[in-house]
Amino acid sequence: MRAHWPDYAIEAAGLAIFMVVACALGTLLGHPASPVLRILPDAFMRRIVMGVAMGLTAVVLIYSPWGRRSGAHFNPATTLTFWRLGKIETRDAVAYAIAHVSGGLLGVLAVSAVLGAALAHPEVRYVATVPGGAGPAVAFAAEIAIAFVLMTVVLHLSNDAAVARFTGLAAGALVALYITVEAPLSGMSLNPARSLASAVPANVWDAFWIYLVAPPLGMAAAAELYVRRYGARAVYCAKLQHDDGPCPFRCRWGELRSTAASRKAWRVSQAQTVR
Repeated sequence: MRAHWPDYAIEAAGLAIFMVVACALGTLLGHPASPVLRILPDAFMRRIVMGVAMGLTAVVLIYSPWGRRSGAHFNPATTLTFWRLGKIETRDAVAYAIAHVSGGLLGVLAVSAVLGAALAHPEVRYVATVPGGAGPAVAFAAEIAIAFVLMTVVLHLSNDAAVARFTGLAAGALVALYITVEAPLSGMSLNPARSLASAVPANVWDAFWIYLVAPPLGMAAAAELYVRRYGARAVYCAKLQHDDGPCPFRCRWGELRSTAASRKAWRVSQAQTVR
C-alpha cells in the first residue's frame, strides 16, 4: 500500500477536481442571479452546456498523466466492479473508495468556501443528485441503466487493443449524454462518492439510497454479463487508459498487446499469401 499511495492521492484529487468543476458550473448555470440564465433560459440548453463541460472534464482527467497512472476510476462503483472482476487487491479497493469519498467532499467544500451562499442556494443545492419528478422508482431504474451501459462500453473498449485508446472518449461522451438527457430522471449520479460529496454539505438525503445502490448494481450486472460471454480472462486490466507506466492492478496489458500484435501479423501474412 505504501507503493500505491500516489494512486490513492490521484484518485482523491481527480474526483475533487471533477466536483469543483461541477459545483462551479452548477452555480453558474443554475443560480437565479446568474447572467447565463438570461442568455440560455432553456433548461435543456443549459444541460447541454453542463454535459459537454463535465464530459470534457472526465476525458481530460482520464487521459492526463495522473489518470493514466491510477486508472482513472474516480468512482467507488467502478473500483468495486473491477475488484469483483479480480483486477484489484482488496486493500487497494478500500483505499480507492476512501480516496473517492474524501476527495469528492473536499472538492465541494473548497467551492463552498469560495462561493458560499451561491452554492447553497435552493436552485443549486451543492449540485445534489435527487430523483426527478417521475419519482424514486424511475430514478433507481435510470441509474442502473446508465451505470450498466457505461461499464459495458468500458469493458468492451478497454479490453480490445485496437480500440482501447478510445475508452476515455467514450466514457466522457456518455457522461455528456447522460447529463443532457438522463439528469431530469435521477440527477445523473453514476457515482456514490459524487452524490455523498454534495449530500453532506447540502443536507439533502432525498432517496439517497438510490445513489449508493444503483450505480454499483448496474456496473456489476454489466461485468457479470461480460464475463459470462467472454470469460474472466478477457478482462486484462482495471485502467480506463493504459500506458507503459506503473500499474497498481493485477495487470495483463502486455499480454493483450502481444496478442493483438500477433493477430495483426497473422492478418498481414494471410493477405500477402492471397496476393
